Amino acid sequence: MNLPEPILIWGAGAIGGTLGAYFVRAGHQVVFVDRAAEHLQAINTQGLKIVGPIAEFSVRAETFSPETLTGQFHTVFLCVKAHHTREAMAQLEPHLFPHGFVVSAQNGLNELEIARAIGEARTVGCFVNFGADYLEPGVIHHGGRGAVVVGELNGQTTPRLEALHRLMLEFDERAVQTPNIWGYLWSKMAYGAQLFATALTNASIAEALAAPEHHRLFAELALEVMRVAAAQKVQPQSFNGFDPHAFTPDAPPQLAEQSLQEMAAHNRKSAKSHSGIWRDLAVRKRKTEVDAQLGPIVSIGREINIATPITTRLIEMIHQIETGQRPLDWANLRELEQVMP
Repeated sequence: MNLPEPILIWGAGAIGGTLGAYFVRAGHQVVFVDRAAEHLQAINTQGLKIVGPIAEFSVRAETFSPETLTGQFHTVFLCVKAHHTREAMAQLEPHLFPHGFVVSAQNGLNELEIARAIGEARTVGCFVNFGADYLEPGVIHHGGRGAVVVGELNGQTTPRLEALHRLMLEFDERAVQTPNIWGYLWSKMAYGAQLFATALTNASIAEALAAPEHHRLFAELALEVMRVAAAQKVQPQSFNGFDPHAFTPDAPPQLAEQSLQEMAAHNRKSAKSHSGIWRDLAVRKRKTEVDAQLGPIVSIGREINIATPITTRLIEMIHQIETGQRPLDWANLRELEQVMP
C-alpha cells in the first residue's frame, strides 16, 4: 500500500514544516495549512527553507489557511500546539476522507482528543523527539535528530502503518514502527515534564538536566508521571537517554542520575539548545502547552488517587512566567523542590 497524495500538513511550524519539507524533497506532494499569514506568504514567494546542521535546502509546496483550504485528504499530519488540537480538528475534519486518518506529530496525549473527534480507527499515534525551531516566516531550523516512532493506537500492524513508516524513513532512516505507541507517548510525557522544569531557567536543556544539585527534582518529577502511567497499565519505552526504569519507586538514585546524564549528552549534540517551551516563554512571549501537556497527568492522577504535587506546582509556576509574574531563574528549581516528598 502507498499513501494517497497529497499529504496534508496541518501546522507548518517547527515540527510540521520540517516533516513536510523532507517529504517534498523526497518527491511527495505536500499541502501545508497554517494560521500565520506571513509564514504562508513567505513559503509561497521564496519556498520553505530548512537550515541547520542536519541539512540545508528549500522546497516549494501549496499553502492554505484553514479558511481557504478546499478538498479532502487521505493522510493528515496534525502538527499544531497541543492546546490548539480541538480547534484544529474541528476545522480539518471536513477535509478528511471517510477512510482517511490523522497522525498526531505533537507533544502530549493528543491522540485521545483526536480519537474523540474522529474515532480511534482514523487516528494514528506518532512520537517525535527531533529538535526544530521556527526562526522566521519561511525558515525552520532543524537542529538535532531524535527518536521518530509511529504506531496504531490498538497496537496492530496494518498496511497504512507500514506505508506511514516508509514515509517516515524518508525523513529519518532510524524511524521505527511499534506495537506500543502509548509506551513512547507516556515516556515523552515524563520527559516533557522535565523539559518544562528546565524552562523555569535560562539554562540550556543539557545544562539543567546535568546539574547534580537538581537531579532528585528531575527524578521525582518523572516518577510522578511514571506512577500515573503504571496505573494505566502502560509499558513505558526508552528513547534518547530517557530510561523509564530509572524513574520508578524502587530504582536506585544512580540509575536516575545516569539517565539524566545520558539525556543531557543527547541534547548537547543538538544545535537546538533550548526547548520550544523556553522559546515560548523567553522569546515569543506566548502561552505554552503546559495545560494541554501536563494537565492530563494531574487530572488522571486525581481520578485514580495518585498525588502529583510537583507537576501541579510546576504548572502554576509556568503560568506565572507566562503572565510576567515570575522571572526565569535557577531559583525556580529550588522553589519547586520544596514540594517534593
